[in-house]
Amino acid sequence: MQDLIDELGRMPGVGPKSAQRITFHLLKLPREDALKLATAIIEVKDKVTFCERCFNVSEGPLCGICTDERRDTHVVCVVEEPRDIVAVEKTHEYRGSYHVLQGAISPIEGIGPEQLKVKELLGRLDPEGVTEVILCTNPNIEGEATAMYLARLLKPLGIKITRIASGLPVGGDLEYADELTLGRALEGRREVE
Repeated sequence: MQDLIDELGRMPGVGPKSAQRITFHLLKLPREDALKLATAIIEVKDKVTFCERCFNVSEGPLCGICTDERRDTHVVCVVEEPRDIVAVEKTHEYRGSYHVLQGAISPIEGIGPEQLKVKELLGRLDPEGVTEVILCTNPNIEGEATAMYLARLLKPLGIKITRIASGLPVGGDLEYADELTLGRALEGRREVE
């Protein structure tokens, strides 16, 4: 049992108490349900890999987005992780292609540009005729550092570089916003139509 608790505790966002709760929950499950979970984990590890072009999750050499001919391949949205693609896709506002960096620059964790899929991004620009790169990294220190690094790297190439706006959430109150968030909201303001 302790081995299972330890393995679950290694997962992101799962602390020792949560790992213990999950373990006891699994013990209560019927054997068939536990086997379904184990089988699903094994199948994901056996069948799912990363897209050769954009590094999204895929069950083949290219992901479903890269093989979708209706997508605008001249616009590339750069994200940190495959789960970020899911978030952008939920908006139904974007119809271009993606590039997953597989992380963000974080000197504290020893992650520099060399550990990210930056070279692969640069290698896509000319062959795919990319005209715009949207920097869609997280609005935190690592995401901002990554976006600034990419902007400096891409600027000399003559490609349009944009950054997603950040600011106040819908339904939020100004009095509870921190200075940085409110400052970003003011910076990213747009004309009312």
